[in-house]
Amino acid sequence: MTGYSTTYQVACAPGPNAAAAVSLLPGGVPVLVVYFDPVNMTIQCPPTVAAQHDLAAFCHELAQEATHLADLVDPAPTHPRHLLHDGGGPADE
Repeated sequence: MTGYSTTYQVACAPGPNAAAAVSLLPGGVPVLVVYFDPVNMTIQCPPTVAAQHDLAAFCHELAQEATHLADLVDPAPTHPRHLLHDGGGPADE
């Protein structure tokens, strides 16, 4: 294999203590950490401004698709919906 590749596939189901959070690395770099319980995944910002915009677009798409998945598996939740869902955003289209 030549060059550096970040391509990989992961399939897992969240455990009972699964969570997600934005955290700051030393130096203040923001990252999204998905705690699958027991596996953790970190999504961090690439070092260029253009890549930062790509990451932001990806995060918006991820939020929209996660809301869609939540609606499919739990169409009548007992907890409040995410702002993207209730706020007339993309999830309502």
